[in-house]
Amino acid sequence: MAGVPFDQRDGEIWFNGAYVPWSDAKVHVLTHGLHYGSSVFEGERAYGGEIFRLEDHTARLIKSGEILGFKIPYTAEELNQAQRDLLARSGLVDAYVRPVAWRGSEMMGVSAQNNTINVAIAIWEWPSYFDPAERLKGIRLDMAKYRRPDPQTAPSTAKAAGLYMICTLSKHAAEANGYADALMLDWRGYVAETTGANVFFVKDGVLHTPKADCFLAGITRDTVIKLAQARGIEVRERVIMPEEMSDMEECFLTGTAAEVTPVSEIGPYRFEVGEITRTLMADYLNEVQPKSSTMPMAAAG
Repeated sequence: MAGVPFDQRDGEIWFNGAYVPWSDAKVHVLTHGLHYGSSVFEGERAYGGEIFRLEDHTARLIKSGEILGFKIPYTAEELNQAQRDLLARSGLVDAYVRPVAWRGSEMMGVSAQNNTINVAIAIWEWPSYFDPAERLKGIRLDMAKYRRPDPQTAPSTAKAAGLYMICTLSKHAAEANGYADALMLDWRGYVAETTGANVFFVKDGVLHTPKADCFLAGITRDTVIKLAQARGIEVRERVIMPEEMSDMEECFLTGTAAEVTPVSEIGPYRFEVGEITRTLMADYLNEVQPKSSTMPMAAAG
């Protein structure tokens, strides 16, 4: 399926409460979300037939809509059930899940107060985000030209589609230079994140990660922090200056798509795929597997 365009795949998409054949799930070219970025989305993974941390993703989707000034016309319970049902109908057990909500086409202009809020959910097979062989030895990152914006200039706590424009530009530039992705700084020049994942560093047995004050504090990031703490690994969320990377021993990325991915290189900086990275990779893969609802997360770590 890797080479099949996304508008020509088989299956169904949940579209405003109905199951629509995949190729029929369409919107008008004058949809507000297309022209003005008034769209929010989530990225989730299903493992063994269960969507990992589904409730947390749905809560963030609803909150993101509120931050962009619109109310998603379904409850969290309805959205959760729709995703579970669609997963069952797809016949997939390990899959990627993409809910998305956007302003429709009733009004075309910056102001679109009365536009319908549309919601769709798509599910498809998606293996490792990065090349598996490269991932095991650590991926290579470039330094991005663009920076994460000041939260006074953009709604950085929303998973809003418009915020990803500079991510696409940065990832394309990195790939053109032979890298897998790019590390972005924030508007102050601090280490922030990559184009689609949070970043962690290891030094002297301590885990360091940038303070998420102008980018999303990812759900996978939160999971990995808890797994590290369950193992007694100290985690420091703090300002990290770019030059500090020269002293870091290990580096890895976290995200729904990336899962836990080791990094061997960021621009001029080099890292090893060390014990803490390998341990948290294994712990995360164990954590995402379906478990009894009564099992506490720390016990799985």
